[in-house]
Amino acid sequence: MCLNTGHPCNCLTDGNICEPCRMTAKDRETEEAHLSNNINAPSQVESTCEPDQNISSSGVTRERGRNWGWMLSELICLNILLLGCALASGSTRNDINVRTTDLQIYLIILLLLTSIWMIYYIIYTARKENAVVYQDAHAGPVWLRGGLVLFGLLSIIMDIFKIASYVGYLHCDSGVKVAFPVVQLVFILVQTYFLWIHAKDCVQLQKNITRCGLMLTLSTNLVVWMTAVTEESLHQTTVPDYPSNTTKLAGRSLYISKASYGDSKCKCSHTSCGIFKEAYYYLYPFNIEYSLFASAMAYVMWKNVSRVSDDHAHHHIKFRLKDIFLGPVMGVLLVVAGLATFIAYEMEMKKVDNDDDKKDKALMMHFVTNIVIVTLMSISTVIGCTIYKVDHREHVSEKNPTRSLDVGLLVGASLGQFIISYFTIVAMIATGAKGYLNRLNLAWAILMVIQLGLQNFFIIEGLHREPFHEVHPVTVVVNPYVLEPSKELSSLEASDIDTKPSPLPTEHAMHGHTAEHRPKLSWKRRVLKEVCAFLLLCNIILWVMPAFGARPQFDHDAEIKFYNFSMWAAIVNIGLPFGIFYRMHSVASLFEVFLTS
Repeated sequence: MCLNTGHPCNCLTDGNICEPCRMTAKDRETEEAHLSNNINAPSQVESTCEPDQNISSSGVTRERGRNWGWMLSELICLNILLLGCALASGSTRNDINVRTTDLQIYLIILLLLTSIWMIYYIIYTARKENAVVYQDAHAGPVWLRGGLVLFGLLSIIMDIFKIASYVGYLHCDSGVKVAFPVVQLVFILVQTYFLWIHAKDCVQLQKNITRCGLMLTLSTNLVVWMTAVTEESLHQTTVPDYPSNTTKLAGRSLYISKASYGDSKCKCSHTSCGIFKEAYYYLYPFNIEYSLFASAMAYVMWKNVSRVSDDHAHHHIKFRLKDIFLGPVMGVLLVVAGLATFIAYEMEMKKVDNDDDKKDKALMMHFVTNIVIVTLMSISTVIGCTIYKVDHREHVSEKNPTRSLDVGLLVGASLGQFIISYFTIVAMIATGAKGYLNRLNLAWAILMVIQLGLQNFFIIEGLHREPFHEVHPVTVVVNPYVLEPSKELSSLEASDIDTKPSPLPTEHAMHGHTAEHRPKLSWKRRVLKEVCAFLLLCNIILWVMPAFGARPQFDHDAEIKFYNFSMWAAIVNIGLPFGIFYRMHSVASLFEVFLTS
């Protein structure tokens, strides 16, 4: 009888048991004997179960320790954020007895604690052999860390300008206002080095301490971000004290003295205070983006604690602008046009004279520019989404914290601009959208909603597609020694070898294609890269304009009259920072989609 049913044999016809069947019969006899021994000796069964119980109990203990570490780190982050939010909110109002120095003392403590932990982590991993065994290949790509270094450098310049400005008030103001930028400068240096070296780490040692330290880093950066956003919002949206002006924000450079440095009673001891103050306010957007970049990278590290990463799942992709032209050219043209209109708009809005006609024309120019940009972005995004329908690339099956965070931040940050746009749509429709400015404002809000939805779909779909793979032609290598069985054969083949091109591999065939012989992109890849490059540049100009002071939501008074200034200011000051971050995060995500396309 044939015992090995998994392999074909002739046991039944030949009458001889083949080797696979003989082994199978032997295994069955051994198994039956082992089973009978277990039945006759139940004590042995109990003894063999004891190690399994020990293994399961140790696994439960490790799981409890892991959950304890997660909960403790989350509680630390939550409490730091809530206290920071309370102090930042209280320091913005004159009728609340929370001074700016109170908030800065709190920030100094957080910055010092976080810096000490990062230095400890750097030293510990350097001294401990094989401290970091696993790394997440998707986390902290070089272009993201490069952006962190750029924003960090500009933030350091901002802190230097702050120190130079605040030194002039030391004779009549608190020294905490000088100590804060000094500590923040040191913190930026330490954190930038820490994230550049360790952004990919999947920590397996001192897990709970590392989780708490990373959540401390995350919450510290978010409190710094809240403080910078609050101060920048006050700088841009403060209404003068006299009651006659409740809608027009003449003198947008005014801001509450409590949120800045120096007042009418404290004069600067040198003449350069005003210059440094204007300079560091223009650098606030870079400091805001630096804090958000660092927060995102710290969150990914926190999620990667105790994670065993699969390195081979990452694809090494090179950045090339070959075979694309229209997208970058159109994007650069829109960036230049947007910068020109933005500068003209800002110069007109900051004039002291109240020429309403000129201000309305500047507003109209700003609205038209944004409408053109958003419309072209929507059209190009529809083209990109259509390409996805005919693109048969597989979706990414693996789960990693970087992708989940990218999608979450993209959708969450877009809610800020969605809120502003929908409030504008309601106000314009309720008031009848009378006048060309109101109609342009309504059109801009509607197009912004459409563009945000389309771009979110395009980016999320692109992030979840597998990268394109170039199919290189197979190089046939001929072994010349095979052609030597006889002299006649050698002479016969020699004539063919002379007439046919040699298949022997050259140096560039063995090591890759040269620039002349590299295969061209397929039409689908080319269209996707054109769309990504165009959207990336458009998002840059849509980040620049609001980040550096464009506030048509306040310069155009229709929403202020409809909602009242206090309500509308709260809507804009909450939603706009998220909208600004959305544009910068879209740039990073579009660059990732560009690479995988």
